[in-house]
Amino acid sequence: MEELTDFLKEAHKIEPEIIEIRRQIHQKPELAYEEKATAKLVTEKLKDLGLKVQTGIGGTGVMAVLQGPRAGKVVALRADMDALPIEELADIDFKSRVKGVMHACGHDTHVAMLLGAAGLLVNRKDELSGTVKFLFQPAEENGGRGGAKPMIEAGVMDNPKVDYVFGLHIDNDLNSGTLGFRGGPIMASPDTFEIKVIGRGGHGAYPHETVDPVYVAAQVIVALQGVSGRMIDPVQPFVITIGSIHSGTKENIIPDQAILQGTLRTLDERTRKLAKAKIVEVAKGVSKAFGAKAEVDFEKDAYPVTVNDVHVTEQAMRIIKMIPRTKVRVREPIMGGEDFSRFLHEAPGTFYFLGNHNPAKGCVHPNHSPRFKVDEDVLKLGAASLAMLAEEFTNPKC
Repeated sequence: MEELTDFLKEAHKIEPEIIEIRRQIHQKPELAYEEKATAKLVTEKLKDLGLKVQTGIGGTGVMAVLQGPRAGKVVALRADMDALPIEELADIDFKSRVKGVMHACGHDTHVAMLLGAAGLLVNRKDELSGTVKFLFQPAEENGGRGGAKPMIEAGVMDNPKVDYVFGLHIDNDLNSGTLGFRGGPIMASPDTFEIKVIGRGGHGAYPHETVDPVYVAAQVIVALQGVSGRMIDPVQPFVITIGSIHSGTKENIIPDQAILQGTLRTLDERTRKLAKAKIVEVAKGVSKAFGAKAEVDFEKDAYPVTVNDVHVTEQAMRIIKMIPRTKVRVREPIMGGEDFSRFLHEAPGTFYFLGNHNPAKGCVHPNHSPRFKVDEDVLKLGAASLAMLAEEFTNPKC
């Protein structure tokens, strides 16, 4: 096991390159399904390492394969490549050069760390048993079909079939350098929905001659909070949020309809199914009570709950704890969604977090903030941890 701890020393040597790659990507962020320049950079770096590379997977996805000289297991390591439609406000020298687009969730660091891990493993390829697949995925931020599903449909988890899969996400809830793991449900299913309340418009001075969809929509919003408060087991984590309301054109005109858009977050598939049914029931029932009609649509193909394999997660924590002076802790579940969940439906594995919270460096703003910043000192640890997990889990005895 001693040789595994050397990964961090080796990662320290390539740290400047990891940081430089991250900064290149950060300055040229690309939205979901548009990651052409990022994919090109990834492809060039992988080919420079001597790896066999496949491009255009599920759109802009990239896969490289490293085959060890001895038989063993197959491990997949994944990084997401897309940015967010946010104007960057962080005070850094390598600020986004694309107006209205920013790597506000750290996907630029995920790509750089996985490329770093690939370099570390290539340097040890003669000692490797089995096979490592490096998956660079588009469109994690899409929230619906995403990028994982198209890559899976294209066969990245087969030929050879993946035995274990791992992913890493930078996290401002954890202190810099802390690695957070959790077996079982770790991230929520993010179900987007739309409720269209259909009434009958008219003059604002004569509401009794109309069916006011704005008033009905307000009652629906209040009533929906009863789904979590009175219809779902209170020990089950559950969030329902209406984030958008659109209706009307003028203050004295009662419109024909109001449109509500929201998100449902659950950590359990049974609760998820029940909550969706109750949202439909409440929206239609309340609307009917006031003479209106409700149409409820949930986005198809939403990400499932991200569920880490308990045994694999425990084993991964034991491996990472071998890195000297590294803090490993059990992380609480979060209600954000993640399409890495789809990879976990194909093979056991774990999705874990790398702490980035460092007030001394201004790394205090949450992911998806326009002021989100990264403590680049942690990137070498992320690269080393991915490489360690790949080398250990490809062991045929694993």
